[in-house]
Formats: sequence, C-alpha cells, structure tokens
Amino acid sequence: MTDQNEASSPSVVPLTEDDPEQAPPKDKGLWRDLVAYWILGLCNNYGYVVMLTAAHDILKELEGNDGDHGKSVQNEYITLNTTARSDDVTFGYTARPCNKLSTGAILLADILPALVVKSVASFLPLAKHVRIFLCVAAAAAGFLLTAFATVEWVLFLGVIATSFSSGLGEATFLAYATYFNKNVISTWSSGTGGAGIAGSLSYTGLTELGLTPKTTILIMLVVPALEAAAFWLLLRHKDTDKPAEPEEAKEKVEEIDYSTLPEDERPLENWSQRIRYIPSLFIFMIPLILVYLLEYYINQGLFELVYFPGIWLSQSGQYRWYQVIYQIGVFISRSSVNLIQFRHVWIMAVFQFLNVVYFTFEAIYYFTPSIWIIFVLILWEGLLGGGGYVNTFYRIQTDVPAARREYAMMVTSISDSVGIALAGVAAIPSHNAICDLPVPDRLL
Repeated sequence: MTDQNEASSPSVVPLTEDDPEQAPPKDKGLWRDLVAYWILGLCNNYGYVVMLTAAHDILKELEGNDGDHGKSVQNEYITLNTTARSDDVTFGYTARPCNKLSTGAILLADILPALVVKSVASFLPLAKHVRIFLCVAAAAAGFLLTAFATVEWVLFLGVIATSFSSGLGEATFLAYATYFNKNVISTWSSGTGGAGIAGSLSYTGLTELGLTPKTTILIMLVVPALEAAAFWLLLRHKDTDKPAEPEEAKEKVEEIDYSTLPEDERPLENWSQRIRYIPSLFIFMIPLILVYLLEYYINQGLFELVYFPGIWLSQSGQYRWYQVIYQIGVFISRSSVNLIQFRHVWIMAVFQFLNVVYFTFEAIYYFTPSIWIIFVLILWEGLLGGGGYVNTFYRIQTDVPAARREYAMMVTSISDSVGIALAGVAAIPSHNAICDLPVPDRLL
C-alpha cells in the first residue's frame, strides 16, 4: 500500500486485475465518452471517404477541363449508359472506358499527407486541443478548396488538406483513447465504419438526386462543426500530463511502482527507447498493412475498371455504389468487436488476397454475369478490412502494457496508411496496363 504522495506520482500505476472487493463505482457519465468517440470517429474519416467516393467525378472534372477529348468520352459514357441492356444490344466500344488517371492518384493525395503526419505525431507531445483545432480547420479547408477549385492543383490541395485532418485526428484520438474506458476503441472503430457509410452514401445519394458535386461537398461543411462540438462539448477530458491509466482501475487502492515492473512493461522515456520498441509492434502492424494494401488496391485500382454497360447505373454510378457497399461491410465489422474478436488478423489478409485475384481477372476479362455478384464480393471485402482494423487496435488495448499503450496506438495507426499508400502506388500502373488491353466482349 502506498501513501498519498506516491499515489499522485507518475511513477506508479494502478493494478489492472479485477478485485471485486475494491471495484470502482459505476461511471454514470461513461456514455458521454462512448458517444463522443463514436461521433469523432465518424467525423474524422468522413472527409477522407467522401474524397475517395468522389474520385471518379473529380477525375472526370479534371479531364473535362482538359479539352474536347475528355468531353467526348464523357458524352459517350452517358449515351451508352442510357441503353437498356438485352442480349442483342451492341455497345461498340473501341477502347476500354478508362479515365486517363487512375483513382489511385486521388488515393495517394488522400493518404500520403496522413501517413506523414502519423509518422511524426508519435514523437510529439499529445497537445490534444491544438491538434484537434488543426484537424477541424483542415477538414473545413479541404471541403472548400475541393468545392471551389477550377484548376487541378487546387483540387488536389483540397484532398491533401482533408488527408492531413484525418491522419492527425486518427493518431491523436487513438493515443488519447488510452486514458479512457477500453470500450471507446469499439465506439471509435464503429464511428469510423459509420463514416464510410455516411460519407459514401450521402455523396452518392445527393448527386443521384441531381445536386452538383460542388453543392454536395459544401453541404458537408457541417461535419467539421460536429467534430468540434463532440470534442469540446461532449467528451470528458483527461489529464494527459500523467501516464495513461486504465479507466476501470483508477479507483483501485493497490498500486505498483514502475521500477518494480519488468523492463518491457515500463514507460518509454526517450526517443531511443521508442524507436527500439517499434519492431515489437510488427505483430500488429504487418497484417494490418497487408489487409489495407490489398483492399485499397481493389478499391482504387480495379473498381473503376469493373463495369456493366447498359444497366440502370452509369459507370460513375456503379463506382459510387461499389464504394457505398464496401463501406457498409466496413461498418458492420468495425462495430462487432464487442461480440466477436479475432486474434489472427493475418487470416483476413489471406482472404483479401483471394479477392484481389478475383477482381483482377474480372477487370481484365469481364466474366462475372451479374453486378449483384460483385456487390456481394465487395461487401465481403469490406467485412475483412473493417475486421482487421478493429481487432488490431482492440488487441493493443488489451495486450500492450498500460505504460506503453499510448505510443503503441500512435505507431500502429500508421499501418493502414502505409498499406493504402502502397496500394495507390500499385494501382496506377496496374490501371494503365489493364486500360491498354483489348476490349472485352461485354463492351463490344
């Protein structure tokens, strides 16, 4: 038993084992933290999802301003897509209907800034209020720049601002989550999954109703305001000047001096220790990198090449609905960690690789007879991606020592961005190679 001075010292940490005789009183305000983290997850990833869902439209706008060729190609898509499909219809494509740029280019602009800021954030103080102010401001700037852009570099600057906001927000919120009840990881993950549905479905729905992409994106300025309200008005803030303590153990009486703990459970006190600790996190990072590399290679390298002409959806509409269905799968799996957990995330990477093989052959040969089969496979792809994410961070919350958990969260949060960035790099040459192949029978 320690005295009062020791209890207030950062050199001690409460025990985390359950002790029914010293169980803390029920936290009646816990709902605020859980709801706030769900909203923060939703708002943090919303703009990122919108940019990916709008990628096909953004590229069409860029190519439409590039001369008559882009306009004639777009008009050709519109004419062909208004034709009811039947066995005796011929579509007469002389080349595959591809954008000059893969949506992988938008993906790179949407992820590289996030990757850079996540890499740096893990070595900087957790100045939460400053960080979130920057997140909110950058998110709003991203929407405004994208909506009002008239030239290519302004459009990409808007995407970059959105990426910066999402990356800094994820690194900050995950690190800050170590000061709260462990269930905030579940609500955060569910919120990020909800962002997928809300972002992709809202953009798709509003544009299908006839609103222009510009008007649709301006409406979405309400999201950064909601993020600010959830963080500064709803969330109960914690003192981050002291080491993170599990919320469930704060009222425990018995405490342990850090110096009595094994060396691999003590706080990381300097940059050298932090860098040497990173390889021990590879067990979490590598499977997650692979899951995201494979799924985003499909999403941004192959989705726009999987096209069913002459049905009720245009090519752009099909791309948007692919994104919506993918995000539904992500939301379901990211919301399921309290019901089912998977320790072996690498299995999800194996299944995701099989998806890559299928979608690659589909993009080349167009052999799938119905778009509904593609919809089901995309839902499965989203389930795997969301499951890999939430189970990785749930394992860190439960398996990593409390003194190192904040840092582990920030470092591992880089993993999805690394995988997505690699996917963007791979998607561009793959897209170009497939576009140069002969026209498949379905388009003739």
